[in-house]
This record gives sequence, C-alpha cells and structure tokens, in this order.
Amino acid sequence: MVAGPPPKEIKFSTLLLGAGLNMFEVTSLGQPLEVIKTTMAANRSDTFGMALRRIWARGGLLGFYQGLIPWAWIEASSKGAVLLFVASETDQFARKVGFGNFSAGITSGMVGGLAQAYATVGFCTCMKTAEITKNKIIEKGGKPPSTWATFMNIYQKEGIRGINKGVNAVAVRQVTNWGSRFGLSRLAENAIRSVTGKENGDLSAYEKILASGLGGGLSAWNQPIEVVRVEMQSMKADPNRPKNLSMLSAFRYIYQQNGIAGLYRGVTPRIGLGIWQTVCMVAMGDMVKEAVEKLTRKD
Repeated sequence: MVAGPPPKEIKFSTLLLGAGLNMFEVTSLGQPLEVIKTTMAANRSDTFGMALRRIWARGGLLGFYQGLIPWAWIEASSKGAVLLFVASETDQFARKVGFGNFSAGITSGMVGGLAQAYATVGFCTCMKTAEITKNKIIEKGGKPPSTWATFMNIYQKEGIRGINKGVNAVAVRQVTNWGSRFGLSRLAENAIRSVTGKENGDLSAYEKILASGLGGGLSAWNQPIEVVRVEMQSMKADPNRPKNLSMLSAFRYIYQQNGIAGLYRGVTPRIGLGIWQTVCMVAMGDMVKEAVEKLTRKD
C-alpha cells in the first residue's frame, strides 16, 4: 500500500479549525442540501422538483435554511470541533501503530463520527428534522410554533429521550459516514499519488479536493440509514406510522410503504452534501492545518 506523508503533531487548535470549517460548510451549501435531502426522505412520494416547491412554499429562499439557527449552528460548531480533533488524534495514533493511509483514515473517521454523534449531533439533528418536517401546519395556513416552542413541546412531552430521538441511528450514520468519507478520500489520495508519482510527496490543493469529492460522493451508499433516521425523528402526521419507532420498525415501515426505492429517497442531494462536507472537512482541513503548521514553524 502506498504510504502518505508522515503524520504531524496535532494541537488543540484543531478544535477551533474544525468548528470554523463546519460553520462555513453548513452556512454556505450545507443546510440547503440538508433541507432538500430531509424533505425528500420524509416525503418519499415527492420528486426532486416537488420537494423544491414544497420547501419554497414554506418560506421562499429562507425555507432552504430552515433549522440553520440555532440547531445547525450549534451542531456545526460542536460536531466540527469534535470530529476534526478526535479524528486527527485517532489518525496520528493509528499511524504510530502501523496503520496505512487508508486504514488510518477509515478508523479515524469512524471514531470521530461516533464521538460527535453522542456529543451533540443526536439532539441537534432531531431538532433540525423537527423544524423541517413540521410543514403540515404551514401548508394548512396555520402559524407554525417557533423553534424554541417546538423544542419545549418535545421536551415536555418526551423529556431528554424525545430530543435525542433516533440518536442510535444518527450514531450508525455518522460512523459509516465519516469512516467512508475519510477512508475513501485517503484511498483516492493513494491512487492519485500512484498515478502522479507523488508517493512520498504532498498533493496539490486541486488533487486533495478531487480525492475528497470522490470520497464524499461515494459515501452516500448508506442512504437507507439516513432515511430511517429521518423517519424516526420526523414530525409529519401519519396515522399509519407505528409509535415509538426503533431502527428496525422504521426500516420495515418504510419498506412496506415505499419499497426499496423509499430507502434511497433524497440520495441525490445527499451525494452533493457528502461531497461538500468532505471537501470542507478533509481537503480544506488538511490544507489549513498544513498552513497553520508552516506559520508556526516560521515563528
């Protein structure tokens, strides 16, 4: 296996870097893609065009940023810091004990994804999904509850478990998401090094972005887990849906209602989201870390 460049010392500034990169990711393209993906996963009979019209009807352009403030920002600032810090530390340890570029990447991504899922992503994802799927009230001409009213309503009815609904599905998603994204990105980097003859050298910014884009796009293989997660956290009204869904019962319900195709609803915007997230957190993360280290060495 082609080895990548030797691991560098990771500093706690990685926490700030991860938070900043994830805030940029979600505030730019991330949240609109998240809203489209979640809307299609929750309303599985919608086409892509129908989902766009549904979102626009909720609030025009701002409808595509529903759930951004405060939940996506809370999630982004915290999960980005947790992901990049834990993944970097795990990657450094894995390389020290002999892991290659690909195996260190997939291991660090899985550990980082697991940490962020139970730290903050669980409840933030639940609240974002609640915001996006409470649209039946709006469609009927009523006034929807505010973000905090939605939060308190869920908390008063179901407590901590209510605002962390579907957290185990989130954990499975994050582990497979970031294990695949880091691992496949590193695998793509190895392939680029082999083709370009840069076995022991650094890749260009373009080559890193290309590798991360490939890794992020291919990581959408786990879309059924994401559709199950959305169904567990959705607030849409459906008298036929079983109460207190588990991952297994949600999977069965989706399959019975929509077949195999239902488990892949929203995969197109998910591919776009995966590419953008991975470019931001892997390629840009590597480039900014290297730039910071060079400035530090000069000082």
